[in-house]
Amino acid sequence: MEERPVRHVLIIANWGKEASHALSKTISEYLDAKGISNSVFPTNAENEPLEVQEGTDLVICLGGDGTVLYSARYLQDLGIPILAINLGTFGFITEISVDEWQEAIEFYLSGRNCISRRLMIRTAVIRDGAKVFTGHGLNEMVVSSSGISKVISMALRIDNTDAGFFRSDGMIIATPTGSTGYSLAAGGPILDVDLSSLIITPICPFTLSNRPLVVSGESRITLTIPKGQRTGLVLSLDGQQIFPLQEDDVIIVEKSRSKALLVTSERRNFIEVLRDKLNWSGGGLHA
Repeated sequence: MEERPVRHVLIIANWGKEASHALSKTISEYLDAKGISNSVFPTNAENEPLEVQEGTDLVICLGGDGTVLYSARYLQDLGIPILAINLGTFGFITEISVDEWQEAIEFYLSGRNCISRRLMIRTAVIRDGAKVFTGHGLNEMVVSSSGISKVISMALRIDNTDAGFFRSDGMIIATPTGSTGYSLAAGGPILDVDLSSLIITPICPFTLSNRPLVVSGESRITLTIPKGQRTGLVLSLDGQQIFPLQEDDVIIVEKSRSKALLVTSERRNFIEVLRDKLNWSGGGLHA
């Protein structure tokens, strides 16, 4: 194992969580004592611009899964690993618990723990031939109703093939990381986080044969919003970036050129998190 050289550490702290105030100071002092330059970025909003100092080799994220999604969005093209420490209530992406932070940092610096390379999606909205929105997400892109009436209509195309016309409450395009989120609640499958695949999950489809579909991560997924909608429509990326849609808009979803780099826990793996936090085993384990 080779030690990982770290010039500067950025600590992104969800300031809405009281525990992050003291912990960010403690971690900063710990890094100071090791002679590692560091800075703290307290954030109160999921759309607050993040500036990353040149020479930053590691981001330590203090918060819940939402803070990780926020961090991943801004770091996805910089190639900087994220060591996420869970201060939230569930924390599916944030595998490292608050009492393990020092051990996790030590393991990272010594090269003992691994980095999980997570597929992210890039979403663009084309309107009248011009790109009016572009954004990146780690979990999912959702098209849904913004009004009282929920049922919307959309045409789906996968690469160069028309895949059908859907009437539903919406559509989710999820990554393997996002497979345990909204897509799962809507009936989608759980995927191993290291896969390169995308999940297309209709939300409450009008036709029961419209089932979730897993496609290659190399696929280009296109949704077209036809005329005649009975409600307004909205696009959401990771529940943090919101963009209002119009009839005749074309939404293109494909994998990002870069991946989110998440430092893994040495104490638990994906299957253990799945078992313990989602109760995937169906109940207690028996010898």
